Amino acid sequence: MTRPPLPPFTLETAVAKVRAAEDAWNTRDPERVAGAYTVDSRWRNRSEFLTGREEIVAFLTRKWRRELEYRLIKEMWAFEGNRIAVRFAYESHDDSGNWFRSYGNENWEFDENGLMRRRHASINDLPISADERLYHWPQGRRPDDHPGLSELGL
Repeated sequence: MTRPPLPPFTLETAVAKVRAAEDAWNTRDPERVAGAYTVDSRWRNRSEFLTGREEIVAFLTRKWRRELEYRLIKEMWAFEGNRIAVRFAYESHDDSGNWFRSYGNENWEFDENGLMRRRHASINDLPISADERLYHWPQGRRPDDHPGLSELGL
């Protein structure tokens, strides 16, 4: 199975890879997201360490049960060969209606088939009010005319 674009990445293919990941995560479909990773992919997400698609699916299922109305923007920061560094921010609320904007950085490493074999994420949460929200598109893909992180000044 291959998941284009494949490494080694160019500027254009690295940006396309990041946008494809953003689009998948915005579906909030754990199976779809996990399909972009190798079967033995290794993750560090905050303080959790995961190995393999089954653990990724379980993690994402838990995540999106508590992070409601999740909206994510990713931006390519740097790339070389089969690695991409990404910065991101997402907004969501808990079941009590408390809103958060979560900021982070990810380091990705891909195999020759374009599947991610390593993902290291560092994330910080900032409580925000509903009035401070910046991401207002319907569930799913961020519209092409919606500003990215740099345009939003984040």
